[in-house]
Amino acid sequence: MTAFSQLGATIAERVLHIRQSLPPSVRLIAISKQMPASAIREAYAAGVRDFGESRVQEAEEKRSQLQDLPDITWHLIGHLQANKVQKALEIFQWIHSVDSLKLAERLNRLAAPLPQKPSICLQVKLLPDPNKYGWEVADLLTDLPHLDTFEHLEIVGLMTILPLGLSDTEIFNTFDQTHTLANKIAQENWQRIRMNELSMGMSNDYSMAVQAGATMIRLGRILFGDRPI
Repeated sequence: MTAFSQLGATIAERVLHIRQSLPPSVRLIAISKQMPASAIREAYAAGVRDFGESRVQEAEEKRSQLQDLPDITWHLIGHLQANKVQKALEIFQWIHSVDSLKLAERLNRLAAPLPQKPSICLQVKLLPDPNKYGWEVADLLTDLPHLDTFEHLEIVGLMTILPLGLSDTEIFNTFDQTHTLANKIAQENWQRIRMNELSMGMSNDYSMAVQAGATMIRLGRILFGDRPI
């Protein structure tokens, strides 16, 4: 029996178990990528309203199957290609994976006519990782004045994805460093940039992320089980 299956046989039981372990201030985002719309319906019935997808086309298909659930909030957590920005803005209220100034510029321009600004997290890399996108810290600090001019985006915090193979101590320390970075940015006198949100922590490490100050955790396998191969 795997660790997540011990939490309960159903998605509803797993959601309840996780909720009971979280502070009320932490937002649970169910990562439903590669899972069917029926699994989203189960989580929705258990009270989940935030769902994360990594591919624009997959999210578009699921949203069309779930039109009877209008209060779902969709979060993009995967890398966003430039040619998918327009469609992403139509689907997602949150984009966690804004990983470059160029992408932010395009989002700002295409979001201009929208009735509501998208909520944006800036993806950062605290540790070198060739398999992950995101700003290195020095580059982000350099780009912040430009990002602060983007009037059509709600830049609300940071997102990070950790490299594989870290020890528990390294995991916690990296989450803690992300929190420290957010605090450092928040202390500057920005006109538009806010650092109210920290999107960090997944199924294997969300407890440490919460201890380090996460306000949003992204849980997939621990809620839905292993993805189809």
